[in-house]
Amino acid sequence: MSKKKYKNDYRTKVVRQVNEDAVKAKKHLGQHFLNDENIAEKIADTLSFSGYDYVLEIGPGMGVLTKYLLEKSIEVHVVEIDSESVEYLQAHYLKLRERIHEQDFLKYDLTAIFGDKPFSVTGNFPYNISTQIVFKVLEMRNQIPEFSGMFQKEVAKRICEKEGSKAYGILSVLTQAFYEAEYLFTVPPTVFNPPPKVDSGVLRLTRKENYELPCNEKLFFRVVKTAFQQRRKTLRNSLKTLNLPGSLREDAIFGKRPEQLSTEDFISLTLKIQPYAVSNQ
Repeated sequence: MSKKKYKNDYRTKVVRQVNEDAVKAKKHLGQHFLNDENIAEKIADTLSFSGYDYVLEIGPGMGVLTKYLLEKSIEVHVVEIDSESVEYLQAHYLKLRERIHEQDFLKYDLTAIFGDKPFSVTGNFPYNISTQIVFKVLEMRNQIPEFSGMFQKEVAKRICEKEGSKAYGILSVLTQAFYEAEYLFTVPPTVFNPPPKVDSGVLRLTRKENYELPCNEKLFFRVVKTAFQQRRKTLRNSLKTLNLPGSLREDAIFGKRPEQLSTEDFISLTLKIQPYAVSNQ
């Protein structure tokens, strides 16, 4: 057995022991603790750590991923809402103590940590808030050039899906308007404690070089969300609430259903609608 393999096997056993005896997974927090060292190391390697000096890990638990992030040439911060996990991290990661933030990520003002400086985000995300995490990243995209992490496989696939698929939807379009999305690999339930009932998936988002929309951003979000609320209908019907003139609705794009439009098509659609709809927001 190689030295690295022995080290990983040993770490895996230690993490399992700690999961059972010290920090209990809490259902209301959606916790499923990763206990596979090789997968944790792979997730840590999904980021380039280039062009910024900080990385934020969301929901580190007992640090199975954290330890590999700490090996990188980057300043690591973690945000954790579970007090038991925070106590464990404080006891076992002494150098990280001042950078452990016991907060709810969704409610926490991250400028308290980073100011206006760029940083990346990663983690093994709780299923029950993973979509909300993505939307907060989109809100802070000016500061977040890279994002990676583990989601429920279905959600990860949806984020990365292209037009023409039933899985393609609001999350796909809004994310891909600003980031290049890559589905990296699938993770089975057996490497978690407790094991979830579904597979997980790891993805990476890399911010586009030009991530400023040429259309009104608020209207773009509104058009995408309104269109997919009635995804089986053509845009001519699903966008009726925007009160667009009949002449505009005769445009060929309005004869399509939302899943037929790429992100670029939605931007073009928003530009067509913008002269008529901005004043009605």
